[in-house]
Amino acid sequence: MNPVSQKIAEFIADISYDDLPAETISDAKRFLYDSLGCAFGGYKTKDVQIAKEVFLGWGGVEEATVIGCGTRCPAPNAAFLNSLMIRALDFNDIYWKQDPCHPSDLIPAALALGERKDATGKDVILSIVLGYEFTMRFSEIATPGIRERKWHHATFTQFTSALVAGKILGLNQEQLVNALGISGSHNFTPGAVTAGKLTMMKNAADPFAVYSGVVAALLAEKGFTGPEHILDGKEGLTESLAGDWNLDILIDDLGNDFRIHHCGMKAFPVEALAHSALTAVLKIATELDLWPEEVKSIEVETISRAVDILADPSKYRPTTRETADHSLPFCIASAIMDKKLTPDSFAPERLTNKRLYSLMDKITIKVNPEFDSLFPDLQPSRVTIRTKDGRKKTHSVEYPKGDPRSPMTQNDLDLKFTSLSSLLLTDENQTKIKQAILELDSLSSISSLLNLCKISSSQTE
Repeated sequence: MNPVSQKIAEFIADISYDDLPAETISDAKRFLYDSLGCAFGGYKTKDVQIAKEVFLGWGGVEEATVIGCGTRCPAPNAAFLNSLMIRALDFNDIYWKQDPCHPSDLIPAALALGERKDATGKDVILSIVLGYEFTMRFSEIATPGIRERKWHHATFTQFTSALVAGKILGLNQEQLVNALGISGSHNFTPGAVTAGKLTMMKNAADPFAVYSGVVAALLAEKGFTGPEHILDGKEGLTESLAGDWNLDILIDDLGNDFRIHHCGMKAFPVEALAHSALTAVLKIATELDLWPEEVKSIEVETISRAVDILADPSKYRPTTRETADHSLPFCIASAIMDKKLTPDSFAPERLTNKRLYSLMDKITIKVNPEFDSLFPDLQPSRVTIRTKDGRKKTHSVEYPKGDPRSPMTQNDLDLKFTSLSSLLLTDENQTKIKQAILELDSLSSISSLLNLCKISSSQTE
């Protein structure tokens, strides 16, 4: 029997832009728009600046554009840096079934190699759609999810990034199998990346896997080989990580009801499982016109995964931005203080704000077993806030804003893009980028879009 990788590669090699429904093309543009906004928002973060200094310091052939500074560098380096920018604020898209994933992490692979090859907008759209398709399918194949087995989801990104990169390069079926095998042979990522006190690697794990996928595709293009049994053969993925697997999910019904339609966007720049609770908190805080000093107690009921990730002891006293945006107590307290939650909520001075920490100590977060039974079809949270003057308000949320059942509107996306890019781009340039994305399928070269993604020299540092 053919390995699963062969069947995946056959589909990817054969599919063309003309096979995509109009709705699928439209969604690819929406996610690209959202992702570029996130990249501009993440451009000045400390982790991105460090990575830029290292990766651009190496120099090399000028193949692909780094968003923001506009510097051109080798395609793998540009893919890594742009992916890190998209991830840096934890504001990009989310899909969570057995495992979470952020499919937009892979968009820079299509952009970087698209520039290298002088690909069309249609080529990039198709590669983006395939990135979403397989990243989201991979997140469904493990029971329990690999996160529950102490592995990070970048373990799956090592496979899907090679497929995206391979498609934009126009690899044939054999080369795609090799690319998947090459990248999948050296990028298994332990869960320590997002456990306890978080570091800059929280945002970099997937970008490193994207970098590897780009390198793997370039090697496969030249004839470098990798194991075709990397997923389902001896000592491959399913033998190496204990638990049940359903690899048929990767190949069943391909080409119908593309997964991209079921991916969510983020209304808050924080870990995905915090969003339902935050939606409830903000509704109560707004209705009660609530301020931190009025709060007696806040009780949050949510799923066990959220408690494990977002409410361990380190999350009650975060010392890094990466830990703070994965701290449900911190996010709730910030949302009540400001009546909103934005990237500014995680500025360095907030990590020592006594008013905020006083409010965090009034927050209790516990598992509701009934909610666990509803996940992942629903992402339920219930919040009860009691005030010192005797008021009590409870609100429940089954899924947050940005979920496909409560999608971000075009106006929501425009406001998000503007808020993230306005300090770096003029109004005119913002409009040009949006228009170029709307017309992406008519662009003869993806470089015409990337050429717009450069900020003025006075703002690059």
